Amino acid sequence: MSAVAEAIGIARPHLSAVRNQPLLRPRGRPPLPDAELVADIRALVADLPTYGYRRVHALLRRQAEKTGRKAPNPKRVYRVMRAHGLLLQRKGERREERRHDGRVAVDLRNTRWCSDGLEITCDNGEKVRVAFALDCCDREAMGHVATTGGITAEDVQDLMVVTVEHRYGQVNRVPEPIEWLTDNGSCYTASNTRAFARGIGLIPLTTPVSSPQSNGMAEAFVRSLKRDYVRVNPRPDAQSVIDQLPGWFAHYNEVHPHRALRYRSPREFIAKTCEALSGL
Repeated sequence: MSAVAEAIGIARPHLSAVRNQPLLRPRGRPPLPDAELVADIRALVADLPTYGYRRVHALLRRQAEKTGRKAPNPKRVYRVMRAHGLLLQRKGERREERRHDGRVAVDLRNTRWCSDGLEITCDNGEKVRVAFALDCCDREAMGHVATTGGITAEDVQDLMVVTVEHRYGQVNRVPEPIEWLTDNGSCYTASNTRAFARGIGLIPLTTPVSSPQSNGMAEAFVRSLKRDYVRVNPRPDAQSVIDQLPGWFAHYNEVHPHRALRYRSPREFIAKTCEALSGL
């Protein structure tokens, strides 16, 4: 002992005290049991295999609110999903993209709506083309049209009517002017489409040429629809896809957590907003 103390340059009594001191208890609380949480997570990702840990946590929090339980911490959800191989696979390096400085989102509902389209290829080679409309505040998918042909100006006008009726019922014109943001597709820029929009109180706006990011909210919805619904559901032919579309849109509105809405679904966000306004 003396030789060791002399070699490392400390007093022998101090070295003896350090050697004989009791082992320190680990700090913090013991880890919570994970079996129940793992079972809940597996049940969710079995139906929603494209959801990452943040959306899974949002759904677990929603379940906890309904049952009166304490919601798990998001870091714990991440740890458990990582330990059991339930995290999404990371994508490769992102390519540099053009960025648009304009802000698509708005702070009030029914002040700006955006619209875009997408194409879904079926197993038999048929294609379904879908156009939709979103509110740029609450992200609700308010209406859609689907066809096996191209989206025409008449289809866009039908979409406008469906969207207005969804928000206001059977009216000829919206109470206050609402911006209608789209890309430069011919079905949107047609003179009769723009005239029809103005006639029902919509203000047609188009994005700058070669800048699809200017309608980024609609672009993000297209990615979500393809990733979370189209790719994980059967699509043998066009009619089967068209039949599933209402269910996909309903699930998106009622269940799909959205980061910009603090991981609430559009309908949850609308209900919370209405509740807060009624309490004023």
